[in-house]
Amino acid sequence: MEAYVRLNIENKVGYIEFYHPNRNSMPSDILELLAQTIKSAGENKAINVIVLKSGGDRTFCAGASFNEIITIEDEEAGFKFFSGFANVINAMRKCPKLIIGRVQGKSVGGGLGLAAATDYCLATQYAAIKLSELSIGIGPFVIEPAVSRRIGKTAMAQMTIDAETFFSSEFAKEKGLFSEVFNTTEELDASVKNLAEKLAGYNPEALKEMKNVIWEGTNHWDDLLSERAKISGKLVLSKFTKKTLKRFR
Repeated sequence: MEAYVRLNIENKVGYIEFYHPNRNSMPSDILELLAQTIKSAGENKAINVIVLKSGGDRTFCAGASFNEIITIEDEEAGFKFFSGFANVINAMRKCPKLIIGRVQGKSVGGGLGLAAATDYCLATQYAAIKLSELSIGIGPFVIEPAVSRRIGKTAMAQMTIDAETFFSSEFAKEKGLFSEVFNTTEELDASVKNLAEKLAGYNPEALKEMKNVIWEGTNHWDDLLSERAKISGKLVLSKFTKKTLKRFR
């Protein structure tokens, strides 16, 4: 299957699904389309609540596309690429609708950033998480504000330093990333649907005000994440990173 981003509306719930055949790793064009879709869903009066999900059974999101990272040759291209996840996180942050995350499998790097930027996140027991960026010479700079805000700076640092380890879904729940963890995808989907439709029946004005409260103190993130994208865009050109990335050709 080819990569896509889709929006489907059911019972005032907007289900946004993204997919890429390479473990849902995200190239720039899909990230841009995802940010635009989130913004559009936020403006759609037929939608009261949003669910963010990915296609496929095993991986929620493997982060940034290594195939595209390898092709970066200058700081401007690096900044543009790493702004992709920054733009999606900011779109989620500024969206006036509550966003429920549905995480059916593993999340790596930017994928963890997406999960952390949801307002409420549900997952399966297979939804292990990893911040692998330091191991390739970069760092989770763009997604760090969202991750630290959700699980705390200490847990973020632990995951970043132990960059080659997958941390369990129970760890993620304990740290506050996941609100509930289910044994099967079927149980996850039933719970997501039930919660989303219940919230969609609440007062939309109250939901919007609650969203503002949840994200209070983040108005500077447009500039912050842009600065972080510049850091990553520079580091991706380092000799260490270029040498490491050759293994993924």
